[in-house]
Amino acid sequence: MSRRGTTTSDRDPGAPLRARRLRIEPYGIKVGPVGHLAEERARLAALQWKRFTARPLGATIGAEVGGLKLSGDLTDDVVAELRQALCAYKVLFFRDQTQLDAAGHVAFARRFGDLEIHPFIPSNTEHPELVRFEKSPEVGGYENGWHTDVTWRERPSMGAVLRALVVPRSGGDTLFCDMAAVYDGLDDDLRDRIDGLRAVHDYAQVFGHQIPEEAKAELRAKYPPVEHPVVRTHPETGRRTLFVNRFFTTHIVGVEPEESVALIDQLCRAAEYPEYQCRFRWEADSVAFWDNRAVQHYAVSDYWPDARVVERASIVGDRPSP
Repeated sequence: MSRRGTTTSDRDPGAPLRARRLRIEPYGIKVGPVGHLAEERARLAALQWKRFTARPLGATIGAEVGGLKLSGDLTDDVVAELRQALCAYKVLFFRDQTQLDAAGHVAFARRFGDLEIHPFIPSNTEHPELVRFEKSPEVGGYENGWHTDVTWRERPSMGAVLRALVVPRSGGDTLFCDMAAVYDGLDDDLRDRIDGLRAVHDYAQVFGHQIPEEAKAELRAKYPPVEHPVVRTHPETGRRTLFVNRFFTTHIVGVEPEESVALIDQLCRAAEYPEYQCRFRWEADSVAFWDNRAVQHYAVSDYWPDARVVERASIVGDRPSP
């Protein structure tokens, strides 16, 4: 019998489906080409930059930037073009930044705005603007959940610049997800359901356990729970992005508790498709600069008991608008 005679079809099983996105029931997952990414993917592939190169990583998110040393005295034109690239790709990656020290890290981030001081994460001892994530056999990595940074602030971060100091032998990658692509990929009825809704964000779910009893009242007064739109509009691109996460979003205003949990979970699960993501493998002296208004990220915790040490400078953002 010929090889062809052992099959029931002479075409790829996807051929009759006409490149449609299909739902697999009863699980609610979707398979097939994510067609709504095509226009943005083509737009990004066609971009040209005058002062550096940019190689796209994911379909609509992430680019490795070449031809720049962040430790240098970057001109205003370079900074302006980097900001344009950040808005386009949502996260930028820089390799071999060997000359970039802590002071240079702070100086580079400050070119894009005022910097935050984080109240719950230890800082670099000489530069309070840098929070330090120092993982070891004694300190595990618990950032391995999809989240947007500090959404419990009235003005969540505009962006963040993360620099690798010590990387594990393998593992420890960071994933980023394009939350505009996620929103655009939702079913029409789900988009209609969430447009106009607001959600409450609170630091206590993640950081509440570490606060001394005597400091709780002061910190709660300084950082009360805040409301943000479930869908925010990016202030520079005008793109609509999904703005809830399981780390800091406690509930959706005006929705019954059980329904609220189910809806937040449904929206967060929509971000778990790799088609919306890019993945960055760290090397020492690598830097990632992400637009916190447009992405969620996930720090893979697969390297224990190896060490992983990174420092982050976060840039003050705006109040999210629907």
